[in-house]
Amino acid sequence: MGRYRLRSDLDRAVINGFALPLGIAPGDLEAPMSGYTIAYASGVDDEPDTYSFYVVVSHERITTVLHRVFDLLPKQVYGLVEITSRDAYRPIDVFIGREQISLSRFLETWQRCELVLLEEGSIGAGAYSEEPFVEIFLDQWKALSIIVPLAMKEPVELMLQGIDLQEVPETWKVLGDARALEAAEIRPVLDPADGSPDLDDLLWQLRNDWRLDLDVDPDNNVDESGRPLGMTLWHAVVSVREPQEGSPKEADASIWATAGSLSDAEILIDTALSQWQFAEIYAIDRVAYDERPEELVDLTLKRDRAEVHLVQIETRARQQTDEGRELSDG
Repeated sequence: MGRYRLRSDLDRAVINGFALPLGIAPGDLEAPMSGYTIAYASGVDDEPDTYSFYVVVSHERITTVLHRVFDLLPKQVYGLVEITSRDAYRPIDVFIGREQISLSRFLETWQRCELVLLEEGSIGAGAYSEEPFVEIFLDQWKALSIIVPLAMKEPVELMLQGIDLQEVPETWKVLGDARALEAAEIRPVLDPADGSPDLDDLLWQLRNDWRLDLDVDPDNNVDESGRPLGMTLWHAVVSVREPQEGSPKEADASIWATAGSLSDAEILIDTALSQWQFAEIYAIDRVAYDERPEELVDLTLKRDRAEVHLVQIETRARQQTDEGRELSDG
């Protein structure tokens, strides 16, 4: 797999000297105030009381600030990713680490993907630790959230002041202005040329390297507000291989199914692909009825039982398989 390549047809937006990531076209946004804000948060249950720093700087400075802030993380961390969702019933997919990874592993992958993470307006990423309770997260606007226990407040302030940042009353006024946020355009930054890695490839790499799982209840099918949805249409893309020794063929399977939960959908997928060996579920999302493919044009709107509707399998060429393995191995 080749390196991530940015589009060459995008101009970086600059508002009164404040440069934005390539993935955001600002509309009528006002420039933010560079610096940081601080907020206190009382701990819930077993969580400690914390201070939250929100750091906003022009794009040419974010790399320097980010690399300095990563020094706050301990040697073992959990990865964290938020990305605009293709799921019909939630706007954001949140992926969290199912197990700890070394800080060096986190940083190695970050360095490999940093070109995109600093520019793409549909994804945010970072890491957190439980002891001490520290979270570093670069959000979709490429502002930096730092959450630390009370004892770390002064060291963080000194660190930020040491890189010429000061506390300000507010940073982005837009954060409280829904209409201004809607006017801003989030645009893809990756080169769409054939064979170039895309945002799905990036997410796949982050999920594998950082051991991330989608943060949803697998046994309940609800929308963003928690309203039960019942049976919905699901689409999954799954990597599979033939169950044979030697050099088995590898393939990508596309499965359309009706299910009442993520767990039920995964069971249907497993059954539908029983003649293949699972490699990995590449993506699985709920799909609105109107977005069903032409092959399912006769599918009824209301469905009361779980079932698979369509399975399509495309065998990969050996060259493509080898490239995908290179991405996985990093």
